[in-house]
Amino acid sequence: MNKKIAIIGGGNLGVAIAEGLIKSGFVLPHHIIITKRNIKTLEPLESKGVLVSNNNKEAVSFADLVLLAVKPFQIEEVIVQMKDELDPARHTLVSVVTGVLIDDMLKWAGKNMPIVRAMPNTAIAIQESMTCICSKEVAGEQLDYVTAVFNQLGKVVVIEEKLMDASTVLGACGIAYALRYIRASIQGGIEIGFDAKTATLIAAQTVNGAAELLLQTGRHPEQEIDKVTTPKGCTIAGLNEMEHQGFSSSLIKGIVASYKKIGE
Repeated sequence: MNKKIAIIGGGNLGVAIAEGLIKSGFVLPHHIIITKRNIKTLEPLESKGVLVSNNNKEAVSFADLVLLAVKPFQIEEVIVQMKDELDPARHTLVSVVTGVLIDDMLKWAGKNMPIVRAMPNTAIAIQESMTCICSKEVAGEQLDYVTAVFNQLGKVVVIEEKLMDASTVLGACGIAYALRYIRASIQGGIEIGFDAKTATLIAAQTVNGAAELLLQTGRHPEQEIDKVTTPKGCTIAGLNEMEHQGFSSSLIKGIVASYKKIGE
């Protein structure tokens, strides 16, 4: 695919997307342009062949896919600024900006055009993101291309826009929840005898293995749990104690609390 991509916003997320696409070989470096007011911070990308600019209109004119990676308070101004360059027949607009509705972006653009919302998480920096996407006015081929872009950066699921807040909690906030579990496991590991470095390796790789078991087999978590819970064994003793202390309940309540906070 020889489409050109403009990344509007050269912050951590925009840079991570550019680097991931280059590493995957999905897009040639000189087919990517990334913008930022202070382009000096983009020199590492420029040295790899990526085009850099402080002119959003110039970037839109260059590209076929325009990816918005700016702050939520900036997005209206950015779209209005470049709306004359946006061509519905050529451009697909993709937003990774949290909480901004497609209808609002259409209003700011002043025209009907293909728009996709995408919600990645911070694992996009190592091409292991879980990205949820939804769209409006988007043809099948265009959505397939956007899906292919984010497939280079992890895994993708297409959802309805009404679930985007929920995807933020489960996928984006979920990174923090998983890391908090790992941190607690490390602390427990240290208490039972491991040094911090070894406990970190064991806990992180164990969680990685557990996730891969589900992703590769498609089985329910309880099926894998049953394999390691022998009668009167240490695993079931630990699991039951965690449940007595509210492990599952507190996690569910935390997810719901995050979701309610987004809705405020």
